[in-house]
Amino acid sequence: MESRLTPAAKMQQQPIVGEKLKFSASDDGVMLKQIQASHAPDGRVINVRPLLRIVEDIFNRAAPSAIVALPQSEEVEDQTYQANVIDMIEALSFLIDRISSEIAFKCTETGEAHATTMSILNMVSNYPWDAKLVIALSAFAVNYGEFWLLAQSYSSNQLAKNLAILRQVPEILQHSSLLKSRFETIKNLIRAMLDIAKCIVDFKELPLKYISADVTAMSTAMDHIPIAIYWTIRSMLATASQITGLSGLGNEYLLSTMESWELSSLVHKLDSMHSHLLGLLAACHKHIDERKFLEAYQNLLYLYETAQIDNIKILKALINPKDDPLPLIHGATNRRVNIDVLRKRNVLLLISDLDILQDKIAILEQIYNESRSQPSRLESQYEFVWLPVLDPSVPLSEIKKDKFENLKALMTWYTLQHPSLIDRAVFKFIKEVWHFEKKPILVVLDPQGRVTCPNALYMMWIWGSLAFPFTTERETALWRAETWRLELLVGGIDPVILNWISEGRFIFLYGGEDMDWIRQFTNAVRSFARASGLSLEMVYVGKSNPKERVSRNMATITAEKLSFCLPNLTAVWYFWIRIESMWYSKYQLGKDDENDPITREIMTLLTYDGSGGGWALLSRGSAELTRAKGSTFLTCLTEYNLWATDLQTKGLVPAVHDYFLQHPAPHHCNRLELPGTTGRIPERVTCSDCGRMMERYILYRCCDE
Repeated sequence: MESRLTPAAKMQQQPIVGEKLKFSASDDGVMLKQIQASHAPDGRVINVRPLLRIVEDIFNRAAPSAIVALPQSEEVEDQTYQANVIDMIEALSFLIDRISSEIAFKCTETGEAHATTMSILNMVSNYPWDAKLVIALSAFAVNYGEFWLLAQSYSSNQLAKNLAILRQVPEILQHSSLLKSRFETIKNLIRAMLDIAKCIVDFKELPLKYISADVTAMSTAMDHIPIAIYWTIRSMLATASQITGLSGLGNEYLLSTMESWELSSLVHKLDSMHSHLLGLLAACHKHIDERKFLEAYQNLLYLYETAQIDNIKILKALINPKDDPLPLIHGATNRRVNIDVLRKRNVLLLISDLDILQDKIAILEQIYNESRSQPSRLESQYEFVWLPVLDPSVPLSEIKKDKFENLKALMTWYTLQHPSLIDRAVFKFIKEVWHFEKKPILVVLDPQGRVTCPNALYMMWIWGSLAFPFTTERETALWRAETWRLELLVGGIDPVILNWISEGRFIFLYGGEDMDWIRQFTNAVRSFARASGLSLEMVYVGKSNPKERVSRNMATITAEKLSFCLPNLTAVWYFWIRIESMWYSKYQLGKDDENDPITREIMTLLTYDGSGGGWALLSRGSAELTRAKGSTFLTCLTEYNLWATDLQTKGLVPAVHDYFLQHPAPHHCNRLELPGTTGRIPERVTCSDCGRMMERYILYRCCDE
């Protein structure tokens, strides 16, 4: 008759996890020497990532959910079973089988955990560190997976049932509730082993082009990896000991205090090592990212300064550094397209953040669509591309994502399909080389990728597509042919004004926000018209950066029939942005000196606008123009009798101009406001009235009107 053992005797016969765990730094130092002595790589290179995926999948599917399961992973990718992977596994199968047998036979031997671990390390001595661990983990997965394969299939397969009975699997599953604590600990230990293995494989896959062994984080990691591998193999033996022990446990399902402590200690030790390795891995990735960033930036500088056959290399570096096959969206069709659509084309890069005004987009859209209406014209041979430039280090919020999509929907030209395609190197290049800060710029690349104009936005506002091919030379030529005339001021903003000019009518342009002055001025013009018998036209052009107050003024002027107004706030904005652009264009070309008549007149209008009061400009036809501040013009009109004779002999515009010269204002206080986000603020500006140097102040303004 079979003798029955007491529970205490049975516990004594249970497998022992191993000798007392050693955690001290000095012990690990001695152990490190032993481990390194076993390391004799022969130079073979093995990609163990596919093997690790298989091992992970085994662990994820092994424990039944009825007990304790690891989180289920996705199906193992088909590439895991490609021919080269199968060949690798076949080459390793004998070694994996040997280690599997070593684990199965030695895991239960009391006090032999260290010797068995070193024995396994000696078996894989010729392999690199990551391969050592993944091969050992594969061998452990074979034993672990076979045990749970029986547990999962014994009820449906007779062969599995017979084998399961011999290994007492049904009895184990019947008492799964009592074993839950044990499997929970084993699950945590397996998870920790996988974490270590993945981390070490990640280190192996770091690109040596960007990081070397003498980098502090890398060298520190290389010192810690052997110890981490040692303790991971020790953890495999401890786990295998527990699984083997289940078969002979009978009705005693609880871990001894010592076993429970040792397994928990191993979990803690591996987690601590993994955390430390993760920190070192993050430091390595930071070093690699910095090297890649510097390389990409230097590449951009090289492409920018070197002649190219076409524009694709520079465009790819700017628009598609992440190799997205379809980085652009064609706004008119909403189709994603390849960068090749821009090959050997003149490309205008509209660079802005997400605060670009919709007015700007609307005007650019009008200019762009007009050029496309006659595709055979030379002026249509260019493409627009919007690059939304956002700091890559700042995550894109949902609000910004929505803002990007809304702006993109307004554009019929090409746009970047997502702001994240602008990486750090491109961000730095655009900021430092092209001097983009806040205000949008329009950088022109010719078909060879050369920058022919650092910012053609000024040209675009002033002349539209007539400025094609938007080169600095073309800009210079356009200014050389230009004179100070009313057509230059109003452009194509309103055809009504252009008709008045062609008919030779007298036209008053006036601006400002003071509604009382507007009423006084328009009434004075009417009174003068009645007294002189002249027909006069008046157009209200508001103020730069028009807001609600200008909108209310326009509504009042229209309701009270005081004068004609520009059609809407967008037209008012366009009128003033064109004048600003004229000054910036001159400044960009170095033609902004006070002796240039056009520059002087532009500065005068900008000063009027910045000084806060009303102002007016009188013209006849195209070339006769004079202007003055609002109070001066009011006085001139009310003192008509003083220059009535000059009106008859000289004509209206010369007579008014002479009056201004003969009656200068006794004092003045002029103010010129230039947006501070252009990155190009002049050091020297002269007063339009007296010619003296203007003082420079810094103005901070917040206007939520």
